[in-house]
Order: sequence, then structure tokens, then C-alpha cells
Amino acid sequence: MTDRPKENPEEESVAEAADPSSESAEVPEELAEPSLEQQLAERTADLQRLQAEYVNYKRRVERDRAFVRAQGEASVLRSLLTVLDDIGRAEEHGQLEGGFKAVADALQQAVKSHRLEVFGEPGDVFDPRLHEALFHSGESPDVERTTIETVVRTGYRVGDDVIRHAQVGVVDPASEPVETADEPVDAPEDE
Repeated sequence: MTDRPKENPEEESVAEAADPSSESAEVPEELAEPSLEQQLAERTADLQRLQAEYVNYKRRVERDRAFVRAQGEASVLRSLLTVLDDIGRAEEHGQLEGGFKAVADALQQAVKSHRLEVFGEPGDVFDPRLHEALFHSGESPDVERTTIETVVRTGYRVGDDVIRHAQVGVVDPASEPVETADEPVDAPEDE
């Protein structure tokens, strides 16, 4: 390689500009600044994502708030169940009168306003989701399905949520029809 003296320095700078590997070459489109339309589309998509996240956040907060409120309400109602049991026993024994009756009625109205319902009556069909069977009283031809015969402690629920299961005694339907000994089957009558 021979070193030639540089005849024209301008020719050298023109040759470097034409060379794509030189520093002053054009920037590829990927590295170029995005167009206004692309920037607008990107910002719009970001805004839509942010808005969707906010809407989901609000829904979560409202759902959690309703859940916490329902749990608090159920906790307060649960603490009043023994008082309601005492009022029920007093009413059964005829001791609910005068000012005590007015207070009892006000309390029962207050818990009803919070959708507290009493369940578990004799004659109701036994449902293990609602009732706790404490004892079995045998079989009876008078029932077609397992039925509540005795209520030891009433149950309470708010909507579909059971606050306290009813404690009951149950009776099952008879396995076979029972014939009574007092009436003979197909006996001829004397005239």
C-alpha cells in the first residue's frame, strides 16, 4: 500500500458521506421519531388501559366495601342472637308484657330491618344446609320426607347466608306402611 498524498480534501469528505458505515449516515426508520399518528395511537391506548384499570379498581373497592359491611352486620346480629333467644323463651312462657314487650318488639323490628330471618319450625322439611340434627325420633307414617319434629334452638339467616343453624330433632318417613290392630283388613261385617 502506498501512501498517496491527499490531493483534494473535499473529495475525501464526499467519499466519507457516501459510505454507509460513516457516522453521518442516515438513522434507520426504527430509531427515527414516531409520527404524530403513532404517538396519538400510543397515548390513546395508554389512556384506555389506565381508564380500564381505574374502573376495575372501583369495582373491587365497592365489592370489598359491601363484603366488609355484610360481615360487620352479621357479626353484630350474631351477638344479638342470645338476646333474641331469651325474648322468644319469655314470650313462650307468657312473661313478655309491659315495657319489656315494647323493647322486645323494637329489637325484633330492628333486626328485621337488617333482613334477619328466623327459620326452623316443626313440620318443616329437614335441610342439612340449614338445620343441625341433634337427635332422631324414629319413623312416622305421617311424613313423606325427613321432617323436623322438635326445635331445640331456632336458626337465623340473612338472605342466603346462615348466621346460625337451627338445632332440631327429626323424624323419618315410615319404611313400610303400618297396619293398625284396631281395624282388621277386609273383615266381613255381620248383619
